Amino acid sequence: MRLIPILAAALALAPLPASAFTARNGMVAQQVSPTEIAVPFDSGRSDTSYWCAAGDLAEQVMGLPGKTRLWRATPEPRRKGQGIVFTVDPDKRAENAGVSEFGSGPQDGSVSVSMAIASYCRLRFPLWRD
Repeated sequence: MRLIPILAAALALAPLPASAFTARNGMVAQQVSPTEIAVPFDSGRSDTSYWCAAGDLAEQVMGLPGKTRLWRATPEPRRKGQGIVFTVDPDKRAENAGVSEFGSGPQDGSVSVSMAIASYCRLRFPLWRD
């Protein structure tokens, strides 16, 4: 569990390589291990924007099904200028750091990949004119 803060600090200092993914909300994300996704700090963005970027990468790059659970691995509170690391491995989740804390059990604090995209990406549809 101590590896996550070290990984997050290293990501905050290092620029992301060209293999970084641009999510549908314009944020950058990168798969940093088989189960972790890093979303670097982006000024003016809400925490839910980070969930969108992580969910979008999980679906489009990692090929994970929409029902896959996504947890925040970076503990709260997030320090000024710090990005967020997410995980699909429940053993690597940060306690009490989810979007919400409804219910209890092994999925507490997580959202599905599809919910992260549908709820937090603020998808805009083109306006059709006749």
